[in-house]
Amino acid sequence: MDVQAATNAYIDAMGPERLARAIAYTTGNHWILLAALVVSIITAYLVARSNVLTHRWVKHDGKPNRTAATSAAAFLVLSALITLPWTLYTDWFRQHTYQRSSQPLGDFLGQWALSTAVSALIGAIMLMVIYLALRRAGARWWLWATGIVAVGMTLLMLAAPVVIEPLFNKYQPLPDGAVRDALLPMSTDAGVPSDRIFVYDGSRQSNNFTANAGGVGSTARIAISDVAFKGATLDEVRAVTGHEIGHYVLKHSQWGILLVSLLSLVSFFSAGRLYPTVARLLSVSAPMTDPAGLPALITTISLVSFVATPFLNTMSRHFESQADRYSLEHVGEADGLATALVKTADYRNPRPGLIEETIFYDHPSVERRIRNAMQWKSINTVTTAPALSAPAPSHAESN
Repeated sequence: MDVQAATNAYIDAMGPERLARAIAYTTGNHWILLAALVVSIITAYLVARSNVLTHRWVKHDGKPNRTAATSAAAFLVLSALITLPWTLYTDWFRQHTYQRSSQPLGDFLGQWALSTAVSALIGAIMLMVIYLALRRAGARWWLWATGIVAVGMTLLMLAAPVVIEPLFNKYQPLPDGAVRDALLPMSTDAGVPSDRIFVYDGSRQSNNFTANAGGVGSTARIAISDVAFKGATLDEVRAVTGHEIGHYVLKHSQWGILLVSLLSLVSFFSAGRLYPTVARLLSVSAPMTDPAGLPALITTISLVSFVATPFLNTMSRHFESQADRYSLEHVGEADGLATALVKTADYRNPRPGLIEETIFYDHPSVERRIRNAMQWKSINTVTTAPALSAPAPSHAESN
Protein backbone atom coordinates (compact mmCIF):
# COMPACT_ATOMS: atom_id res chain seq x y z
CA MET A 1 0.00 0.00 0.00
CA ASP A 2 1.15 3.55 -0.76
CA VAL A 3 1.11 5.08 2.72
CA GLN A 4 1.51 8.70 1.58
CA ALA A 5 -1.16 8.34 -1.10
CA ALA A 6 -3.60 6.92 1.45
CA THR A 7 -2.78 9.78 3.83
CA ASN A 8 -3.29 12.39 1.13
CA ALA A 9 -6.60 10.83 0.12
CA TYR A 10 -8.01 11.22 3.63
CA ILE A 11 -6.96 14.86 3.97
CA ASP A 12 -7.78 15.91 0.41
CA ALA A 13 -11.30 14.55 0.92
CA MET A 14 -11.91 17.60 3.13
CA GLY A 15 -12.02 19.77 0.01
CA PRO A 16 -10.24 23.10 -0.59
CA GLU A 17 -12.83 25.31 1.15
CA ARG A 18 -12.82 23.27 4.34
CA LEU A 19 -9.02 23.09 4.33
CA ALA A 20 -8.73 26.86 3.85
CA ARG A 21 -11.07 27.46 6.79
CA ALA A 22 -9.03 25.10 8.99
CA ILE A 23 -5.80 26.92 8.06
CA ALA A 24 -7.34 30.32 8.81
CA TYR A 25 -8.70 29.14 12.16
CA THR A 26 -5.38 27.61 13.19
CA THR A 27 -3.29 30.59 12.11
CA GLY A 28 -5.61 32.84 14.11
CA ASN A 29 -5.05 30.66 17.17
CA HIS A 30 -1.30 31.21 16.88
CA TRP A 31 -1.75 34.97 16.92
CA ILE A 32 -4.22 34.67 19.80
CA LEU A 33 -1.56 32.87 21.84
CA LEU A 34 0.75 35.87 21.52
CA ALA A 35 -2.05 38.38 21.99
CA ALA A 36 -3.21 36.58 25.13
CA LEU A 37 0.19 37.18 26.72
CA VAL A 38 -0.06 40.90 25.92
CA VAL A 39 -3.60 41.01 27.30
CA SER A 40 -2.50 39.30 30.52
CA ILE A 41 0.34 41.82 31.01
CA ILE A 42 -1.98 44.78 30.41
CA THR A 43 -4.51 43.25 32.81
CA ALA A 44 -1.88 42.80 35.51
CA TYR A 45 -0.85 46.43 35.06
CA LEU A 46 -4.45 47.64 35.38
CA VAL A 47 -5.03 45.58 38.52
CA ALA A 48 -1.81 46.90 40.04
CA ARG A 49 -2.72 50.50 39.23
CA SER A 50 -6.22 50.08 40.65
CA ASN A 51 -4.83 49.57 44.17
CA VAL A 52 -7.51 46.94 44.77
CA LEU A 53 -4.97 44.62 46.39
CA THR A 54 -4.16 47.23 49.04
CA HIS A 55 -7.80 47.95 49.89
CA ARG A 56 -8.90 47.32 53.47
CA TRP A 57 -11.40 44.70 52.27
CA VAL A 58 -8.51 42.70 50.79
CA LYS A 59 -5.55 43.50 53.06
CA HIS A 60 -6.00 42.21 56.62
CA ASP A 61 -3.32 43.48 59.01
CA GLY A 62 -1.88 40.77 61.22
CA LYS A 63 -3.55 38.00 59.18
CA PRO A 64 -1.15 37.23 56.31
CA ASN A 65 -2.83 33.99 55.23
CA ARG A 66 -6.20 35.65 54.97
CA THR A 67 -4.65 38.57 53.09
CA ALA A 68 -3.01 36.19 50.61
CA ALA A 69 -6.27 34.31 50.00
CA THR A 70 -8.41 37.43 49.51
CA SER A 71 -5.72 39.06 47.35
CA ALA A 72 -5.57 36.01 45.09
CA ALA A 73 -9.35 35.82 44.79
CA ALA A 74 -9.62 39.55 44.10
CA PHE A 75 -6.86 39.44 41.48
CA LEU A 76 -8.39 36.45 39.64
CA VAL A 77 -11.95 37.80 39.67
CA LEU A 78 -10.93 41.32 38.61
CA SER A 79 -8.67 39.92 35.88
CA ALA A 80 -11.55 37.81 34.57
CA LEU A 81 -13.82 40.86 34.46
CA ILE A 82 -11.22 43.01 32.68
CA THR A 83 -10.56 40.33 30.05
CA LEU A 84 -14.22 39.39 29.55
CA PRO A 85 -14.46 41.20 26.17
CA TRP A 86 -11.34 39.34 25.01
CA THR A 87 -12.75 36.05 26.31
CA LEU A 88 -16.04 36.66 24.53
CA TYR A 89 -14.18 37.19 21.26
CA THR A 90 -11.81 34.22 21.49
CA ASP A 91 -14.04 31.65 23.21
CA TRP A 92 -17.51 32.51 21.97
CA PHE A 93 -17.71 34.81 18.95
CA ARG A 94 -14.77 33.27 17.11
CA GLN A 95 -15.90 29.71 17.87
CA HIS A 96 -19.32 30.49 16.41
CA THR A 97 -17.77 32.16 13.38
CA TYR A 98 -15.83 28.99 12.57
CA GLN A 99 -18.76 26.72 13.52
CA ARG A 100 -16.86 25.16 16.42
CA SER A 101 -19.64 25.91 18.91
CA SER A 102 -23.37 26.60 19.03
CA GLN A 103 -23.55 27.51 22.73
CA PRO A 104 -25.99 30.34 23.47
CA LEU A 105 -24.41 33.51 24.85
CA GLY A 106 -26.37 33.35 28.09
CA ASP A 107 -25.19 29.81 28.81
CA PHE A 108 -21.61 30.77 27.93
CA LEU A 109 -21.68 33.69 30.36
CA GLY A 110 -23.18 31.51 33.09
CA GLN A 111 -20.43 28.95 32.71
CA TRP A 112 -17.82 31.71 32.54
CA ALA A 113 -19.06 33.04 35.87
CA LEU A 114 -18.98 29.54 37.39
CA SER A 115 -15.49 28.91 36.02
CA THR A 116 -14.29 32.23 37.43
CA ALA A 117 -15.68 31.37 40.85
CA VAL A 118 -14.09 27.91 40.85
CA SER A 119 -10.74 29.32 39.67
CA ALA A 120 -10.84 32.04 42.32
CA LEU A 121 -11.52 29.49 45.06
CA ILE A 122 -8.78 27.07 43.97
CA GLY A 123 -6.36 29.91 43.23
CA ALA A 124 -6.97 31.50 46.62
CA ILE A 125 -6.10 28.27 48.42
CA MET A 126 -3.02 27.54 46.29
CA LEU A 127 -1.60 31.06 46.47
CA MET A 128 -2.29 31.33 50.19
CA VAL A 129 -0.03 28.32 50.76
CA ILE A 130 2.57 29.58 48.26
CA TYR A 131 2.78 32.93 50.03
CA LEU A 132 3.16 31.05 53.30
CA ALA A 133 6.22 29.38 51.76
CA LEU A 134 7.48 32.76 50.57
CA ARG A 135 7.36 34.11 54.11
CA ARG A 136 8.63 31.07 55.99
CA ALA A 137 11.05 29.18 53.70
CA GLY A 138 13.44 32.00 52.93
CA ALA A 139 15.72 31.60 49.91
CA ARG A 140 14.43 28.09 49.20
CA TRP A 141 10.81 29.16 48.93
CA TRP A 142 10.71 28.18 45.24
CA LEU A 143 11.38 24.53 46.15
CA TRP A 144 8.50 24.51 48.62
CA ALA A 145 6.23 26.33 46.16
CA THR A 146 6.97 23.69 43.51
CA GLY A 147 6.00 20.95 45.95
CA ILE A 148 2.77 22.80 46.72
CA VAL A 149 1.92 22.95 43.02
CA ALA A 150 2.65 19.23 42.60
CA VAL A 151 0.37 18.31 45.50
CA GLY A 152 -2.32 20.68 44.28
CA MET A 153 -2.22 19.25 40.76
CA THR A 154 -2.48 15.71 42.12
CA LEU A 155 -5.52 16.61 44.22
CA LEU A 156 -7.12 18.31 41.23
CA MET A 157 -6.54 15.24 39.07
CA LEU A 158 -8.37 13.15 41.66
CA ALA A 159 -11.16 15.65 42.25
CA ALA A 160 -11.84 16.89 38.72
CA PRO A 161 -13.84 13.88 37.43
CA VAL A 162 -16.12 13.73 40.47
CA VAL A 163 -16.29 17.32 41.76
CA ILE A 164 -15.35 19.91 39.13
CA GLU A 165 -16.28 18.53 35.70
CA PRO A 166 -19.88 17.64 36.70
CA LEU A 167 -20.38 21.35 37.49
CA PHE A 168 -20.10 22.15 33.78
CA ASN A 169 -21.53 19.07 32.09
CA LYS A 170 -23.98 16.31 32.79
CA TYR A 171 -22.39 12.85 32.91
CA GLN A 172 -24.59 9.80 32.46
CA PRO A 173 -23.76 6.08 32.20
CA LEU A 174 -23.28 5.01 28.61
CA PRO A 175 -26.58 3.41 27.55
CA ASP A 176 -26.83 -0.18 26.44
CA GLY A 177 -26.14 -0.74 22.77
CA ALA A 178 -23.45 -1.36 20.21
CA VAL A 179 -21.17 1.40 21.52
CA ARG A 180 -21.24 0.12 25.09
CA ASP A 181 -20.72 -3.46 23.91
CA ALA A 182 -17.70 -2.31 21.91
CA LEU A 183 -16.14 -0.28 24.73
CA LEU A 184 -16.66 -2.70 27.63
CA PRO A 185 -13.77 -5.03 26.66
CA MET A 186 -11.55 -2.00 26.14
CA SER A 187 -12.33 -0.56 29.58
CA THR A 188 -11.79 -3.96 31.21
CA ASP A 189 -8.34 -4.25 29.65
CA ALA A 190 -7.51 -0.75 30.91
CA GLY A 191 -8.68 -1.47 34.46
CA VAL A 192 -11.62 0.96 34.31
CA PRO A 193 -14.80 -0.48 35.92
CA SER A 194 -17.68 -1.09 33.52
CA ASP A 195 -19.91 1.30 35.48
CA ARG A 196 -17.41 4.11 34.95
CA ILE A 197 -18.10 4.63 31.22
CA PHE A 198 -20.04 7.86 30.70
CA VAL A 199 -21.44 10.05 27.97
CA TYR A 200 -21.53 13.79 28.63
CA ASP A 201 -23.17 16.74 26.89
CA GLY A 202 -19.96 18.08 25.36
CA SER A 203 -22.01 19.58 22.52
CA ARG A 204 -23.16 22.16 25.06
CA GLN A 205 -19.82 23.95 24.68
CA SER A 206 -18.21 22.58 21.53
CA ASN A 207 -18.93 20.81 18.26
CA ASN A 208 -15.58 19.02 18.45
CA PHE A 209 -15.59 15.21 18.47
CA THR A 210 -13.72 14.07 21.58
CA ALA A 211 -13.48 11.65 24.47
CA ASN A 212 -11.29 11.43 27.54
CA ALA A 213 -10.15 8.97 30.16
CA GLY A 214 -8.91 10.18 33.50
CA GLY A 215 -8.91 9.93 37.25
CA VAL A 216 -7.10 7.39 39.41
CA GLY A 217 -8.43 4.38 41.28
CA SER A 218 -12.07 4.85 42.26
CA THR A 219 -12.28 8.09 40.24
CA ALA A 220 -11.05 6.45 37.00
CA ARG A 221 -13.55 6.84 34.19
CA ILE A 222 -14.02 7.00 30.43
CA ALA A 223 -16.15 9.90 29.17
CA ILE A 224 -17.36 10.35 25.59
CA SER A 225 -18.84 13.59 24.28
CA ASP A 226 -22.34 13.26 22.84
CA VAL A 227 -20.90 14.79 19.66
CA ALA A 228 -19.58 11.29 18.96
CA PHE A 229 -23.18 10.06 18.67
CA LYS A 230 -24.13 12.67 16.09
CA GLY A 231 -22.22 11.53 13.04
CA ALA A 232 -19.28 9.35 14.10
CA THR A 233 -19.07 5.70 13.15
CA LEU A 234 -18.58 2.92 15.66
CA ASP A 235 -15.05 2.40 14.34
CA GLU A 236 -14.24 6.07 14.99
CA VAL A 237 -15.65 5.95 18.52
CA ARG A 238 -13.61 2.81 19.27
CA ALA A 239 -10.42 4.34 17.83
CA VAL A 240 -10.75 7.67 19.67
CA THR A 241 -11.72 6.00 22.94
CA GLY A 242 -8.75 3.66 22.54
CA HIS A 243 -6.53 6.72 22.17
CA GLU A 244 -7.89 8.26 25.39
CA ILE A 245 -7.55 4.96 27.23
CA GLY A 246 -3.95 4.96 26.06
CA HIS A 247 -3.41 8.22 27.93
CA TYR A 248 -4.84 6.60 31.05
CA VAL A 249 -2.93 3.32 30.82
CA LEU A 250 0.35 5.05 30.01
CA LYS A 251 -0.17 7.40 32.99
CA HIS A 252 0.16 10.56 30.94
CA SER A 253 -1.73 12.55 33.58
CA GLN A 254 0.98 11.70 36.10
CA TRP A 255 3.67 12.61 33.60
CA GLY A 256 1.81 15.85 32.98
CA ILE A 257 1.93 16.68 36.68
CA LEU A 258 5.67 16.04 36.65
CA LEU A 259 6.14 18.37 33.68
CA VAL A 260 4.00 21.10 35.25
CA SER A 261 6.00 20.70 38.45
CA LEU A 262 9.27 21.11 36.55
CA LEU A 263 7.87 24.17 34.81
CA SER A 264 6.79 25.54 38.19
CA LEU A 265 10.28 24.95 39.53
CA VAL A 266 11.81 27.00 36.71
CA SER A 267 9.07 29.63 36.94
CA PHE A 268 9.39 30.18 40.69
CA PHE A 269 13.18 30.16 40.53
CA SER A 270 13.06 32.73 37.71
CA ALA A 271 10.46 34.79 39.55
CA GLY A 272 12.83 35.31 42.43
CA ARG A 273 15.30 36.94 40.06
CA LEU A 274 13.01 38.69 37.58
CA TYR A 275 10.41 39.97 40.02
CA PRO A 276 12.11 43.34 40.78
CA THR A 277 12.33 44.19 37.08
CA VAL A 278 8.77 43.12 36.26
CA ALA A 279 7.43 44.87 39.36
CA ARG A 280 9.10 48.10 38.31
CA LEU A 281 7.63 47.86 34.79
CA LEU A 282 4.15 47.29 36.23
CA SER A 283 4.51 50.07 38.80
CA VAL A 284 4.30 47.57 41.66
CA SER A 285 6.11 48.75 44.80
CA ALA A 286 5.29 45.79 47.07
CA PRO A 287 8.01 43.20 47.81
CA MET A 288 7.52 39.68 46.47
CA THR A 289 6.43 38.38 49.90
CA ASP A 290 3.50 40.84 49.89
CA PRO A 291 0.35 39.62 48.05
CA ALA A 292 -0.09 43.18 46.78
CA GLY A 293 2.73 42.25 44.37
CA LEU A 294 0.71 39.38 42.92
CA PRO A 295 0.29 41.06 39.48
CA ALA A 296 4.08 41.13 39.07
CA LEU A 297 4.53 37.57 40.34
CA ILE A 298 1.83 36.20 38.02
CA THR A 299 3.23 38.13 35.06
CA THR A 300 6.72 36.77 35.68
CA ILE A 301 5.41 33.20 35.78
CA SER A 302 3.33 33.84 32.62
CA LEU A 303 6.42 35.03 30.73
CA VAL A 304 8.41 31.93 31.70
CA SER A 305 5.49 29.67 30.75
CA PHE A 306 5.17 31.39 27.37
CA VAL A 307 8.85 30.83 26.61
CA ALA A 308 8.49 27.18 27.65
CA THR A 309 5.53 26.59 25.31
CA PRO A 310 7.52 24.83 22.53
CA PHE A 311 9.06 22.41 25.06
CA LEU A 312 5.70 21.61 26.66
CA ASN A 313 4.11 21.15 23.24
CA THR A 314 6.91 18.79 22.20
CA MET A 315 6.29 16.62 25.25
CA SER A 316 2.54 16.73 24.64
CA ARG A 317 3.00 15.61 21.03
CA HIS A 318 5.08 12.70 22.28
CA PHE A 319 2.28 11.62 24.63
CA GLU A 320 -0.31 11.96 21.87
CA SER A 321 1.76 9.79 19.54
CA GLN A 322 2.03 7.15 22.25
CA ALA A 323 -1.74 7.22 22.75
CA ASP A 324 -2.29 6.82 19.00
CA ARG A 325 0.04 3.85 19.01
CA TYR A 326 -1.84 2.30 21.93
CA SER A 327 -5.14 2.68 20.07
CA LEU A 328 -3.75 1.09 16.93
CA GLU A 329 -2.19 -1.85 18.77
CA HIS A 330 -5.13 -2.54 21.10
CA VAL A 331 -8.10 -1.53 18.95
CA GLY A 332 -6.69 -1.97 15.44
CA GLU A 333 -8.93 0.63 13.78
CA ALA A 334 -6.43 2.44 11.57
CA ASP A 335 -9.09 3.72 9.18
CA GLY A 336 -11.43 4.62 12.03
CA LEU A 337 -8.64 6.63 13.66
CA ALA A 338 -7.84 8.30 10.34
CA THR A 339 -11.43 9.41 9.64
CA ALA A 340 -11.80 10.62 13.24
CA LEU A 341 -8.59 12.63 12.90
CA VAL A 342 -9.89 14.27 9.73
CA LYS A 343 -12.76 15.63 11.81
CA THR A 344 -10.28 17.25 14.19
CA ALA A 345 -8.62 18.93 11.19
CA ASP A 346 -11.48 21.43 11.14
CA TYR A 347 -9.88 23.16 14.12
CA ARG A 348 -6.25 22.12 13.57
CA ASN A 349 -4.57 22.71 10.18
CA PRO A 350 -3.69 19.17 9.06
CA ARG A 351 -0.57 20.19 7.14
CA PRO A 352 1.49 22.70 9.12
CA GLY A 353 5.14 23.41 8.42
CA LEU A 354 7.74 21.80 10.68
CA ILE A 355 8.52 25.02 12.58
CA GLU A 356 4.82 25.81 13.04
CA GLU A 357 4.13 22.33 14.36
CA THR A 358 7.14 22.38 16.69
CA ILE A 359 6.25 25.72 18.28
CA PHE A 360 2.46 25.79 18.34
CA TYR A 361 1.06 22.25 18.12
CA ASP A 362 0.36 20.27 21.29
CA HIS A 363 -0.77 17.36 19.06
CA PRO A 364 1.15 15.97 16.10
CA SER A 365 -0.26 17.24 12.82
CA VAL A 366 -3.24 15.33 11.47
CA GLU A 367 -1.19 14.45 8.39
CA ARG A 368 1.56 12.93 10.54
CA ARG A 369 -0.92 11.00 12.69
CA ILE A 370 -2.83 9.60 9.71
CA ARG A 371 0.43 8.64 8.01
CA ASN A 372 1.46 6.75 11.15
CA ALA A 373 -1.91 4.97 11.17
CA MET A 374 -1.56 4.03 7.50
CA GLN A 375 2.00 2.86 8.11
CA TRP A 376 0.74 0.66 10.94
CA LYS A 377 -2.02 -0.65 8.70
CA SER A 378 0.41 -1.47 5.89
CA ILE A 379 2.52 -3.55 8.28
CA ASN A 380 -0.26 -5.24 10.22
CA THR A 381 -2.89 -5.94 7.58
CA VAL A 382 -3.03 -9.68 6.91
CA THR A 383 -4.50 -10.93 3.64
CA THR A 384 -6.44 -14.18 3.94
CA ALA A 385 -8.16 -16.41 1.44
CA PRO A 386 -11.92 -15.80 1.03
CA ALA A 387 -14.12 -17.90 3.28
CA LEU A 388 -16.11 -20.66 1.63
CA SER A 389 -19.13 -20.06 3.83
CA ALA A 390 -21.50 -17.12 3.55
CA PRO A 391 -20.13 -13.91 5.03
CA ALA A 392 -21.30 -12.81 8.44
CA PRO A 393 -23.68 -9.84 8.56
CA SER A 394 -22.11 -6.41 9.06
CA HIS A 395 -22.39 -4.78 12.47
CA ALA A 396 -21.06 -1.38 11.47
CA GLU A 397 -23.35 1.51 12.32
CA SER A 398 -23.25 5.25 12.76
CA ASN A 399 -23.41 6.83 16.17
